[in-house]
Amino acid sequence: MATDVRNKNASGTSIENVDMKLEVVVVPVADVDRAKEFYGRLGWRLDQTPPGIIQFTPQGSGCSVQFGSGLTSAAPGSAKEYLVVSDLEAARNALVAAGVEVGEIFHAGPNGPVSGLDPERRSYVSRASFTDPDGNTWLLQEITTRLPGRVAAAATSFGSASDLASAMQRAAAAHGEHEKRIGRTDPDWPDWYARYMVSEQSGTEPPT
Repeated sequence: MATDVRNKNASGTSIENVDMKLEVVVVPVADVDRAKEFYGRLGWRLDQTPPGIIQFTPQGSGCSVQFGSGLTSAAPGSAKEYLVVSDLEAARNALVAAGVEVGEIFHAGPNGPVSGLDPERRSYVSRASFTDPDGNTWLLQEITTRLPGRVAAAATSFGSASDLASAMQRAAAAHGEHEKRIGRTDPDWPDWYARYMVSEQSGTEPPT
């Protein structure tokens, strides 16, 4: 019987087991200095790079954004990227305060976009968008609980203090409901919090 080696390299390692972390997204811009000023206003970290390349990294992100002369043949303004936030209202307010024009919050309804936050605050549903000076679109998407299988449990992490604080607030609210159900104070709340916060990121069943 023939052995299927299509997804294995010379050492026999399966391609599914090779970590490939998305590092950089290139954004097409016409004016590098103008783009640098704009992305700096977002509060993103300006990274050290070779001459001619500008790189910013959003707070809490493992992936960076690059732009510069000759980096891409794509037309300026043709990019559309997603930014995940744990609190869409807070993120939008912060951007507006920084002088960024952000569209109104909307959520996906059965017949198309509906104004305002999703009433149930479901993950992946509430959104808002803004553009850079070239017209590249950035879509803000509120995600607090990942769909099953989107994040490995072993890789659970929080990219910033604000993300961790938001997760703890949600865990506290859920734990309050848990104590109502069991009819007593739960002395093991730290373990419950930890399991709940991990389940949000990994898309697994939360503790009961």
